[in-house]
Amino acid sequence: MPISEQSLIPRKSVTISVLISVFNTEFYLIKRAIDSVLAQDFNDFELILLDDGSSNDPDCQLLKYVMPHENKITYLRHQNRGQSKSINRGILNSRGRFIAILDADDEYKPNHLRSCLGQMDISDLIASTTNTIVDKEEDYYVPDKQDRSKLIHVDECVLFATLFGKKEVFLSQKFQDIYAADAHFYEHASKNFNVNKVDLRTYIYYRNTPNSICSEMKRKHGTDLS
Repeated sequence: MPISEQSLIPRKSVTISVLISVFNTEFYLIKRAIDSVLAQDFNDFELILLDDGSSNDPDCQLLKYVMPHENKITYLRHQNRGQSKSINRGILNSRGRFIAILDADDEYKPNHLRSCLGQMDISDLIASTTNTIVDKEEDYYVPDKQDRSKLIHVDECVLFATLFGKKEVFLSQKFQDIYAADAHFYEHASKNFNVNKVDLRTYIYYRNTPNSICSEMKRKHGTDLS
């Protein structure tokens, strides 16, 4: 009988599991993201780092960096499958009562996890607004999931990495490999759980990255105003 990943090692539960999916992100950006998790003022968490088949780290800088933090960080690597499937794997391997997500090129403010956890008395799942870093005003706008030729302000969106909630919400469905997988997940969860969009701005979202998915989408559909 095959042995599941979860059955290999008995593991103690934690309050929060933070999931980061990494694919060819520059090391200094991943380091910034990891450091922001390790610097949280809430300490009962684990960080699961999901290397989605990256090919830009021949010297294994990332692995070497996380090794001294094995008490907090689990490093999992697999063949490239995309962010949604990577996060799904992270959820199955998590041991937290709550799930948090962080994009590899963003970071948390030191009070992010505590602030999100404070919303769980009234919510099963939240999406939050962000402290958005831009170079120009147009960067605040992203393609609308209903009509990608139109733009909406980032504050109106449900952003993948600001999702935070009870593990049972994340186990109730999988993230789909589609554009706006975050909004799809949030809307589906709202049918069975108490979901809320909250104004925290404890997540630092770097929208001034020229090669981001949203930037590529804007160029493809002719909505890039730069």
